[in-house]
Amino acid sequence: LRDKGNTVLVVEHDKDIISIADNIVDVGPLAGKYGGEILFTGSYQDLLLTDTLTAKAMKQIIPIKENPRVPAGYLPIRNACKNNLKNVNVDIPLNVLTVVTGVAGSGKSSLIKEEFAQKYSQDTILIDQSPIVATNRSNICTYLSFFDLIRKEFSLANNVSDSLFTYNGLGACPNCKGKGVIVTELIFMEPVTTTCEYCQGNKYSTEALQYRYKGKTITEVLNMSVLQASEYFADCPKIKTKLDTLIEVGLDYISLGQPLSTFSGGERQRVKLAENIKKKGKIYILDEPTTGLHSSDIIKIVNILQSLVDKGNTVIVIEHNTDVMKLADYIIDIGPDGGNKGGQVVFTGTVKQMIETSNTITAQYLRKSL
Repeated sequence: LRDKGNTVLVVEHDKDIISIADNIVDVGPLAGKYGGEILFTGSYQDLLLTDTLTAKAMKQIIPIKENPRVPAGYLPIRNACKNNLKNVNVDIPLNVLTVVTGVAGSGKSSLIKEEFAQKYSQDTILIDQSPIVATNRSNICTYLSFFDLIRKEFSLANNVSDSLFTYNGLGACPNCKGKGVIVTELIFMEPVTTTCEYCQGNKYSTEALQYRYKGKTITEVLNMSVLQASEYFADCPKIKTKLDTLIEVGLDYISLGQPLSTFSGGERQRVKLAENIKKKGKIYILDEPTTGLHSSDIIKIVNILQSLVDKGNTVIVIEHNTDVMKLADYIIDIGPDGGNKGGQVVFTGTVKQMIETSNTITAQYLRKSL
């Protein structure tokens, strides 16, 4: 496209794409409220001379895992034939971090999310990028069930009903009914959505905003990032525990009141991970958890997955990212290609064994990343 005279703009985290760009614009320094600044513009080589998170991530080479865990047993899949799978027989190792690899369309999801997850559904927690079932009024507070706790703190501090601090109850703006916007239906045209002039989009009534907890109104609290809120609620253990799980999965920058409908696929997956992260003795299946993640955050996610295994869980990750592959205990590679040319198990074993003995597309690419 570029060589035909087009201007191509790509928003990307992938190291390979960044390294071949003609011009790079690096935005940061962090995410959410902690970002929004242009840190660098220029060539890839000049980027490497800077000290931004992107530059550091580009220069970092992740080594392979030298001492992988030994499986505690295996769960068999026999004669799997969903979609393009060709009567696949494979054993899934227990109590280790397994990464399922292969080119797009090779059959990874068919094998793990359909065949395996359905067979062992009782013990399986599937964490993927599918939309979270919620209304457009839902946020991380409501989804993780700690908004009631926040409203209770406001209620006790002001000796009023906790319903005053929900925009779905007594605290709702009387003009927009707690929606924050006014939708005007037009004949033969798309509806027009405008910010509510009465509450300026904050969804709450004037009465609700008269009350404060530790010096802040309910809207000021909902505008806080998860990280800020964790400090603010330091003396409320139940709320802080929920917030700390979000920090643990890399969502410290999200605002408490941000609608779930605006979350990216990767963010939705991490919210689901935060919801389930304290469970033990389970089988976790994650579908490309690095999607939407900056390279500097990938190791954080892998460390979370490793900690899940250390707690006695089995973790299975469908992934294309080579840094995640390098840190796995076990690899199951599906291929040899995509579509009709896929649907077979072309390698099983440790990362080291794959690099030393396999010649699959994944193995070739993995060797290059070293």
